[in-house]
Amino acid sequence: MSLHRRSFLRSILAAGTVISLPINLPASFKKSLKFGLIADVHKDIMHDSDERLQDFVAAAGNRKLDFIMQLGDFCIPAEKNQGFMDIWNSYPGERHHVLGNHDNDGGYSYEDTLAFWKMPSKYYSFDRGGIHIAILDGNDPNPGEWEGYHRYIASGQQEWLRKDLASTDLPTLIFSHQTLEDPSGGVANAAEIRTILEEANLESGRSKIIACLCGHEHTDYHTKINGIYYIQINSASYRWVGGDHEVIRYSMEIDKKYPYIKKTIPYKDPLYTFIEIKPSGKLSMTSKISSFVGPGPGEMKLVELENSPIVARISARKLTP
Repeated sequence: MSLHRRSFLRSILAAGTVISLPINLPASFKKSLKFGLIADVHKDIMHDSDERLQDFVAAAGNRKLDFIMQLGDFCIPAEKNQGFMDIWNSYPGERHHVLGNHDNDGGYSYEDTLAFWKMPSKYYSFDRGGIHIAILDGNDPNPGEWEGYHRYIASGQQEWLRKDLASTDLPTLIFSHQTLEDPSGGVANAAEIRTILEEANLESGRSKIIACLCGHEHTDYHTKINGIYYIQINSASYRWVGGDHEVIRYSMEIDKKYPYIKKTIPYKDPLYTFIEIKPSGKLSMTSKISSFVGPGPGEMKLVELENSPIVARISARKLTP
C-alpha cells in the first residue's frame, strides 16, 4: 500500500466513519472451516488442569476439525509440565499456539516456551480451508516506563501484519492472547492495530477481516467495531479476583500445593468452544456452560463490568457478516 493511499485511509478512519463492507468469500471457499479453541488453562495455577485439557482434546477428537488452538496462558516450559504437553500433543490433528503473558513466568524466556511448545514463531500466519489465519504476539515490550506484564504490539510486528494482510485475498481471522478491543486491559496500542485491520478492509473493498479472537480477560463477551467482530473466549479454568477476595474452594491439601487458586473463582467444568465459518460468512460458536466452585460473584458482591461479566460459560453465538 502506498504512503499516500495509507494516509487517505487513515483520514477516513480518523473521521469516525462506520465501515460496512461485504465479505465476498472466494468461490474456492465451498466447505466450512471448523476449529476448536481453549483459552487460559493455567496449568501452573489449577490443580486439575490436566483433566480440563484432556476433556477438550477428547471433545475435539470427536469432531472433524481443521485444527485446534490454545489462546495463551497455557503452561510454562518446565519439565514438570511435559505430561500436560503430552495431552495436548495427543490430539491427532493440527495444533496451534498463541503466546500468553504468563507463559514465560518463573524466569523462562519466550524462546524457551517456543521450543517447549514446538511453536514455529512468536507470530505467524497460515491458510486453512479457504481462510487466512494470523496469530499475533501481544507481549512485545511497552515503550517507556511500564509496570506489570507487557502487552504491546511493536512496530516490527505491525509492519509484518500489514504485509501479511496485503499478501492474501482470503477472508482472515486474527488470533491474539490479549484483546485488540480494549486497551485498558488488552494490547495497550490496540487502536493502532485495529487501524491496520480496518485499512486492510478498506484497501480490499470488502470485509477481509472477519473476526479477532482472544483470551486473557477470562470472560464471555463480544462486540463489533467498524465491521470487525472482537470475541473474548472465557478461560477453561477460572476468573481471577485477587487477594482481597480469597476463598479456599477445594481441600486444604490442594490449597497448600496450589496457593493461587483461592484468589480465583474456579469453574466446575472446563470451558472451551468449537467454531465454524460457513461459506456464507456466518461465524457460529458452540456453548459450554458450567457453574462456580464455591461462592460466585453475586454472593461475593463483586462489581461486574458490562464488557467483562464474571460468568462460568462460553455463550453460543451466530455472528453474520
